[in-house]
Amino acid sequence: MGLLDKLSVWLGRGRTEVTVLVLGLDNSGKSTLLDALRPPEQRVHHSQPTVGQQQDHFQSSGVSFSAWDVSGAPRHRALWERHYRRAHAVIFVVDSADHLRLVVAREELELMLAHPDMFGRRLPLLVFANKCDANHALAPMQVAAALGLERITDKPWHICASNALSGAGLTDGIAWLARQIRDLHIQHH
Repeated sequence: MGLLDKLSVWLGRGRTEVTVLVLGLDNSGKSTLLDALRPPEQRVHHSQPTVGQQQDHFQSSGVSFSAWDVSGAPRHRALWERHYRRAHAVIFVVDSADHLRLVVAREELELMLAHPDMFGRRLPLLVFANKCDANHALAPMQVAAALGLERITDKPWHICASNALSGAGLTDGIAWLARQIRDLHIQHH
């Protein structure tokens, strides 16, 4: 990155481009969430479960995100690690009303965080406690406790309630992620 690029990023005029992984168990709302982040004219409105992986793009606060939505189905979770090395951030989506599968979500999150390509890297982790409007949905702090987020010390993390269908909570979460990316980007350049 040249000096002019660094200055324009520092001044907020440049566009920072990052790769973000969108992970979570199947049926947590990852694809619906990504659809809600698209401009209205590009939305699909009828998300199909992701088979394998798909790439998407969205922007927020001067950051251009290249998002990899990787299937959360048990047979596809091994694909997650193929993307770890090039990730600049992770969005982990949890169904906050699916209490039984929170244990599985915690195990998958811990495996991801312990992977050699992820451990010790200060990449931001945004957790969406999705489906917050559902009956019996846990509050974000309850989801954080169930996932053991307080034990994460090598990454900045944030959790927020979301509803991917209505878009509630998405703007706040993505704005936090964009701030983290910009702060890390400026520190490293």
